[in-house]
This record gives sequence, structure tokens and C-alpha cells, in this order.
Amino acid sequence: MTPEPHEADVPVLTQVVEEMPAAPAPAIDDAASEELALQLERALLERLGPEVERVTVRAVDKVRAELTVGVLRMVREAVAQALAASKRD
Repeated sequence: MTPEPHEADVPVLTQVVEEMPAAPAPAIDDAASEELALQLERALLERLGPEVERVTVRAVDKVRAELTVGVLRMVREAVAQALAASKRD
């Protein structure tokens, strides 16, 4: 009996990878290592920059709103105290 094509003994990727010999790590001198680190840093900042900007804007907006509420409250209290003091005089 011949196995169906989908039942044939076809290795899965993990079997193929396990059978492959590991390639030796390439030797990298200090200058190349530093250049790779700089390239990685630039790439990460390029990708993360918009997200950092978005989070920063959101945080600044929140702080601005809290400050506005606080200042309005202080102004109202100061006006109320001034009115109360003027009525006592």
C-alpha cells in the first residue's frame, strides 16, 4: 500500500533544523561591533520614536489638564477669599 502524499514521511522544520550543523559565530572586531551597536540604536530609536512621542504628548496633555484644574480652583478660592475679606471691611 502506497502512502498518500499527505501521509508521506516528510520531515518537519524542527527535524530539519536539528539535523543541520550549527554555523560558527562570525568574528567581529571592536569597530564592527561598535558600528553594529550604533546601527541597532538608530533603528530602535527610529521605530520607537513615534511611540515615545505619542506617549509623551498624552502625558503632557494629562499634566496640562491637571494643572488647569488646579489653577482654576486656586483662582476661585482666591477670588472667594478676596470677596469675603472685602465684605468684612
